Amino acid sequence: MDPSPQSFILKFWVEPTTDSEQEIIWHGQITHVPSGARRSLKTKEDLMNFIQPYLEAIGIHFTRQRRFWRRAR
Repeated sequence: MDPSPQSFILKFWVEPTTDSEQEIIWHGQITHVPSGARRSLKTKEDLMNFIQPYLEAIGIHFTRQRRFWRRAR
């Protein structure tokens, strides 16, 4: 992977469940811009698992995933 800055496109949307209009289901998709790699997201762990290798390639290492999520909120 190229050690230059990495770009991602995140898309999120919600859909009501069939059980109740009160409940919603979150959907997401992430695209790594330089490579075009794309993945569907259902959890924040899916997001982290996708971007972590790209960030580590440019020297960002995570000793705890929670540190990343505290900054991302």
